[in-house]
Amino acid sequence: MTDKTPEQRIAELGLKLPPAAGAVANYVPWAITGNLVMTSGNLPWRDGKLAYVGKIGRELSGEDGYLSCQLSCLNALAQIREAAGELSRVKRIVRLEGVLGVADDFKDHPNCLNGASDLINTAFEDKGRHTRMIYTNPVMPLDCTSLVVLYAEI
Repeated sequence: MTDKTPEQRIAELGLKLPPAAGAVANYVPWAITGNLVMTSGNLPWRDGKLAYVGKIGRELSGEDGYLSCQLSCLNALAQIREAAGELSRVKRIVRLEGVLGVADDFKDHPNCLNGASDLINTAFEDKGRHTRMIYTNPVMPLDCTSLVVLYAEI
């Protein structure tokens, strides 16, 4: 393990945590119960706009799906940071859930969600080893390509 913060490791990837986005409907972006922070679903927002829309495997490539999941995860991490005050308070990322909008014949879901998993594992090193689940949805919110939910122990 290094002495770097998760934010520093994220910056070394050439990425930056955005400000935590507000809810787009009647829910809260994150909640804490005991020592567990749970985020709501985080879309691939960049500067207030969806950066990836459409279906992976139709309008977008698998690499686009990877980048979309990475961006959705950055937005989820922004929520964790807001909830915890700083990412260094995270003891462990417990679970990552991804929902993908894909074409009917697309089969490379795991590699797309690796965009989120790779980011988590780099940012948190051993504390980032997580369980995960991939879902697909025939119609995604706002026509986005990915949605990421995180559960983190603080």
